[in-house]
Amino acid sequence: MAFSCRSGCGACCIAPAIVTPFYGMPAGKPAGVRCVHLTEGLRCALFRDPRRPAACGAFQAEPAFCGTDRATAFAILTQLEAETQA
Repeated sequence: MAFSCRSGCGACCIAPAIVTPFYGMPAGKPAGVRCVHLTEGLRCALFRDPRRPAACGAFQAEPAFCGTDRATAFAILTQLEAETQA
């Protein structure tokens, strides 16, 4: 089952690291750093663009990762990022 992104969230565009270079961020994106393509409305400006990183395209906006609100999404994604760095 596919889930839609929550409006006004953007946690998945800030909390995790993207370790591969991509358009606009040739060194990748460190965890906790806002992606340069995250709009002021907290939407991905590259959503349907082929330059969008593969990691972003593979992300599934599911309750297990996004919780029920923005704060919970940040907490979950930050914890997952920390666990993958250990």
